[in-house]
Amino acid sequence: MSGEVVLSDDPGATLRKWRDDFDISQTTLAEQLDVSPSVVSDYESGRRQSPGIAVVRRIIEALLDVDETRGGEHVRQYTRVLSAGFESDVVHDLQEYSTPVSIERFHSAINGQEIVSGRQHSIAGHTVINSIEAITRLSSEEFYRLYGQSTNRALVFTDVTRGESPLVALRVVTPTPTAVVLHGLNGDDLWEHASALANVDGYSLATTELELDKMLEKLRSIS
Repeated sequence: MSGEVVLSDDPGATLRKWRDDFDISQTTLAEQLDVSPSVVSDYESGRRQSPGIAVVRRIIEALLDVDETRGGEHVRQYTRVLSAGFESDVVHDLQEYSTPVSIERFHSAINGQEIVSGRQHSIAGHTVINSIEAITRLSSEEFYRLYGQSTNRALVFTDVTRGESPLVALRVVTPTPTAVVLHGLNGDDLWEHASALANVDGYSLATTELELDKMLEKLRSIS
């Protein structure tokens, strides 16, 4: 985190990104740092001189401390993603469930609209993937690692327009997941061949228009 901020062309914007990712307000961060909220705002907006490594380290430590007091969920989320060998701009979240979760419950949590019913009725985990970054940056072996510990999971693809690219990519990766969710579109926007591919490969196919941060929040509590 510190390295990304220090090396960024816009350190203030990068600091703001991490604060937003941790769902921490400027006021809360300022209280943790024992400064006024205007100091945090000035750093993020670029009104103050770019912070040095010591200031950046202090801010990052404050974000981690606040998250720890809230249960440490964001730190665990990033740890899961990094331990799987992915950057957070490729994989937003990766979880294994302690007990299987029904696909119906999963869809209900994220306001999912099931288009095609799959052959199985429960999943053991999920991975939320930026479809553009995954398709353009991951090798087939890395793509397979999106399955985590089990292919009995839901792959949720963000940044899709019609769903064509991620669904075609799944055809060259075996085995297929139990469920696929296309984020940011509804059934009317879906690629015309999407349902046929899902039927052939036997996975549940759904869409959701729930805002990304809200969806991630829902997924963090589902297991």
